[in-house]
Amino acid sequence: MYLLIKTIHIISATLLFGTGLGSAFFMYLSYRSENISAMAVTNRIVVIADFVFTTPAVFIQLASGLYLLQQTHLAWNSTWALLVFALFAFVGACWLPVVWLQIRLRDRAAELDCIDNKYRRQMRIWLILGLLAFPAVLLLYGLMIFKPFWS
Repeated sequence: MYLLIKTIHIISATLLFGTGLGSAFFMYLSYRSENISAMAVTNRIVVIADFVFTTPAVFIQLASGLYLLQQTHLAWNSTWALLVFALFAFVGACWLPVVWLQIRLRDRAAELDCIDNKYRRQMRIWLILGLLAFPAVLLLYGLMIFKPFWS
């Protein structure tokens, strides 16, 4: 059972990271194109991808990660576990407003004739939150693979 859950954990981490990175790439490039039609379509697809792939992967990561931690008998208050919990919470704190912004940007792009200052400001916040979360996700991968502070 442990290896099955570990495999699911790795696949969901890959899906989470890949979908997030791919969605961000396409959403940012469509924004940079300043093509309102492309932005509207891309934003709509990104919101769908977040609900179909990213959201379930977040819950799978949490459940499978907690199971794996329990099975390894590592203390829940160990340095490693606390770092993982803190990074997971930080990424979640960035991701939740990103999802809200993506929904807002999707709705706004469907109404716009040209990019306005409000849209640009929301995109800037969306980008900053993504840039903050990205290194935290890489650190989570590092903790998952190399297990520093493992005791």
